[in-house]
Amino acid sequence: MRSLRSHQSELLAVVRAIAAGEAGELRDILAAVTPGGGKSLLPVLAAKTLIEAGLCERVCWVVPRDSLRLQAEEAFVDPAWRTALGHALSVRAADNSPGDPCRGLEGYVTTYQGIAAAPDLHLAAFRRHRYLLVVDEVHHLPALNEADAAGGRDHAGDVAAAWSAPIEPLLSLAGVRLLLSGTLERADGRRILWLPYRRSAGGRQEVDLAAPGWAVVGYSRARALAERAVLPVSFGALDGEAAWLGPEPEGGGERPRLGPHRLRAPAPHEATRPALFTALRTGFAEALLRRAFLATRSLRAERRRALGAGPGEVPRGLGKLLVVAPDQTQARRYLELLRGWVPPGQAGSAALAVSDEPGAQETLAAFRLTTEPSILVTVAMAYEGLDAPEVAVVAALTHIRSRPWLEQMVARATRVDPNAGPYDAQRALVFHPDDPLFARFRWRMEREQGTRAKPDRRPPRQPSLGLPDWLEEELAEARERQGIIPLESNALTLRLSTLQPGPDLAAGLAAAREPEEQGDLLTPSRAERQLRHQLGDLVAGQAVEDAAEGVGGAIPRGAGLYHAYNAVLKRVLGGKSRSEMSVAELEAAMAWLGRNRLRDHLQLLEGDHRFGWAARQRREWRPPTGRPAAPARSPDLRRRSS
Repeated sequence: MRSLRSHQSELLAVVRAIAAGEAGELRDILAAVTPGGGKSLLPVLAAKTLIEAGLCERVCWVVPRDSLRLQAEEAFVDPAWRTALGHALSVRAADNSPGDPCRGLEGYVTTYQGIAAAPDLHLAAFRRHRYLLVVDEVHHLPALNEADAAGGRDHAGDVAAAWSAPIEPLLSLAGVRLLLSGTLERADGRRILWLPYRRSAGGRQEVDLAAPGWAVVGYSRARALAERAVLPVSFGALDGEAAWLGPEPEGGGERPRLGPHRLRAPAPHEATRPALFTALRTGFAEALLRRAFLATRSLRAERRRALGAGPGEVPRGLGKLLVVAPDQTQARRYLELLRGWVPPGQAGSAALAVSDEPGAQETLAAFRLTTEPSILVTVAMAYEGLDAPEVAVVAALTHIRSRPWLEQMVARATRVDPNAGPYDAQRALVFHPDDPLFARFRWRMEREQGTRAKPDRRPPRQPSLGLPDWLEEELAEARERQGIIPLESNALTLRLSTLQPGPDLAAGLAAAREPEEQGDLLTPSRAERQLRHQLGDLVAGQAVEDAAEGVGGAIPRGAGLYHAYNAVLKRVLGGKSRSEMSVAELEAAMAWLGRNRLRDHLQLLEGDHRFGWAARQRREWRPPTGRPAAPARSPDLRRRSS
C-alpha cells in the first residue's frame, strides 16, 4: 500500500476542508513542489475529494506540452493509487474535436495551445459543468494586467501571453483552482497569471503566500530528499577553453580572433557567453558528450551485473542518458556522434526528439515507457515534466542559464527508479560546462536544499552579477546576434562533486521507504486508439471476405469496398465518426459489428454521390447469402447492442 508524501497529505487536508465547508471562501490552491517531487498525484487527490463532495462535477487538467497529456492520464489510472485511495475516476487526453471533451469520463486533459486554438469549445464546457481546473507549470503563463509590464517593456505578440488570455476566463469560471509549479518566478521577471502578489520591503514584486482566499502547499528539495522522493545529484563540471571570431569592425576589415578564453572563472564577464556559445558547437561539446556517454555505459554494465541480465537481455532499470542540446542543428550533430560510439547494430538505441523531427512524440513516449531507446537527444521537448525514472545521466549541453530552466533539466535525472535497486545505490549524474553562470545555479541549489558540495574548494560565497535572469538572457541573445563565428574549443579538467543531504536530513532519510514498481497503464486515450484500430480491422476483414464473394461489384469503380463499409458503419452509428466516440460508444460499436454484416446495410449509402448506385444495380444486387436486404432505416445501435 502506498503512502502519501507530506505535501500530498497537506493538499488532501486542504481539499477536505473545502469540501466540508470549513475553509470559508477559499477556492484557490497553489502547490509549489520541487521538480520531481510528485505533483502528478495532487490533481487526483483534489478531484476525488471535490467530485465526491459535489463541489465540482469534473476536472480539467491543463499542461504546457502535448507530451505531458499521457502522463496526466496515467496519474488517474495508476492501479496502486486507485487501490490506496479507493477511487475510480478517469480523464482522457482530449483534442479539440467538437462535443464533450470528457466523452463520458470525469474529466479531460488539454494543453495551453489546445485552449488557445479553440477557446469557445472549452468555455462552453466550463459553462455546462462546475470544474476543478488544474493548471500545470503555471509559471509559463504571464499575467496580463497592465501593472505587469515589467520595466515598461512591450509584450505584444508574446506567445505565452497568447496562452494566458484564453485560460484566464476558465480560471474565473472554475469552481476550484489548483495551480502547480516547481518555481514561483519567471525568467523574464514578469508576474505569473492569477497568482496574488505583494511588494516586499525592498520594493520587489513577490508572490503573496499569505493572501486571503489562498492555500499554499510547499515541498522543497530538502523535504523531498528527507522523504527519499528525489535522488541526490552528482555534478561533473568540465572546464575548457574556446576561441572565436568576433563581429566585423565598424570600419570594415577582418574579424578579430578572440581567445582562447577559459570557461571557468570566479564570476561572469564579457567572454563568458561567447565562450559557452562556441564550446557547445565545437570540440568541447564532443568531449563532454563522450564523458556522459561513457558514464552511462559504465552504469548500465554495473547494473546489468547486479541484475544478473544475460547476453541480449535488456531489463528495466539499467539507466538512460538524456542529452539537452542548444539547438536542433547541434542536436542532430550530437546524435550522429553518439551513433558512431555505440556498437554496430545498436544505432537505434540513440534517438532524437525535437519539434521538427517526424514522430518526435512517439520517440519521447518510447524513451519513457520502453527499454529502448536508451539515449535521447533533445532541445526542449523533454526538459520539463518528463516522467522517465530510468534517466540517470544528463549531458547539459545547453546555453540557457535561467534558474527555473536548469532546475527542471536537472530534475529529469532525480526521479527514483523502482527497477534500479535500493535508493542508496542510485544517484543523478549531470555533466555540464564549468562556467560561472552554471556554478552560481549550483551554489543556490546547494544553499536552498540544506546541502553542500563535497569536495568544494571554491570561496564560500559565490559572486553575483546583481542582474535578473531575464536581463542576462537578453544580453546573451544580443551577443549571439552580433554574429560571432565559433572557431575551436577543447576540454581541460573535470571536477566531480555530489550534493549530499546535510546533517539535518539524516533522520528523515533513515525513515523513508522505497518506491514501488509501476507497469504500463491503459489510459482512456490509449483505449480509444486501440478500439478504433480494432474497429478498422473488423471493417477491413468484412470488406475482404465480401469482395471475394462479389459484393464489391455493386460499388462504383471509383470507391473501394473498405471505404464504402466505413461510410455504412458511420451511418449505422447515427452519423458519429469513430474519432468523436467515447470508450463506451466504441465498445458498443464493436459489439454491434460482431453480430452484424455491413453488406446488409449498403442501402444506407443511397443518395451519397461518392457511393451512388444506379437504380438497375440496386435492383439486381442481392446479398450473397440469399437473404433479403435489410430495411433502409438506420438500426437502433443502443437497443441492439444491449
